[in-house]
Parts: sequence; structure tokens; C-alpha cells
Amino acid sequence: MMELEFAFELSVEVSAIQVMGDTHRGNRRMIPITGGTFEGPEIKGNVQAGGYDWQVIRPDGVAELDARYVLITEDGALITIVNQGLRRGPAEVMKRLSEGKEVDPSEYYFRSIPIFETADPKYAWLSQSVFVATGIRKPDKVLIQVYKIN
Repeated sequence: MMELEFAFELSVEVSAIQVMGDTHRGNRRMIPITGGTFEGPEIKGNVQAGGYDWQVIRPDGVAELDARYVLITEDGALITIVNQGLRRGPAEVMKRLSEGKEVDPSEYYFRSIPIFETADPKYAWLSQSVFVATGIRKPDKVLIQVYKIN
């Protein structure tokens, strides 16, 4: 039987959405990651500026998310994260989110699968299990709660 164990929460700071426009897959957008923090029972640190969340808004209104950035633990370890997922909701809710408005997370679905890589043995546990996450989009950041599947 699978059980979820809270691993940590990320508070990922983002800047304005850059809209590429309509491609063959949907409406392509890029959201620069400008910093942030993360903390859990066994890990704590900062989100390094310079990553991006690459998004495609599909014709059915679902946002495909592909965020890639670097975490730096308080003891100096570097951890890459590739966080892929989906965000969906009623059209009016998704419109408010894209306009940077505050939206109650109960009004939309935001789930992802983060994958980690590090050379530091202390944090090898991140690459030895499967994780899932829930997200909340705020006007200037994304809150992500990461859970290890046991």
C-alpha cells in the first residue's frame, strides 16, 4: 500500500509571464524563476534564480508545466529539480490565474511529479524514491508541497 510522507515545501518566486504565442502544441509561455526558499524535516535552503517554468496551454485549456531550476541547501549542496505537471480548472479561473490574480487553490487542479539530481550523498534520498507534489499559484510565486511515496 502506498503512503505519502511530507518531504518539504517550496516557495518559488517568479516574475512576469513571457508569452511566445500559439504553436502547434498550444499557447507557449515561459515564466522566469527569480529565487525562493524550501524547507522540510530533512532539508532546507534557497531556490537559485535563473530557472524557468516552460508551459503550454493546450487547446482543451489544460496547462502542461515543465519547471527546471536549482536548489541550494543551507549546507551548500546543489540539487536540480525537473518538475512536470498539469494545472486545470474552469476557463474563468484559469483566466484569473493567467492575469496574476489571487485564486483559491480549491478552484483548480495543480499536481506535478518532481525529479531530483544531486552529487551530495546526504541528499541521495531525493533520487531514490518517487515524489508527487501539489501546487498553489500566487501572483508572484508558486507554493509547492512535495511528498515522498512510500
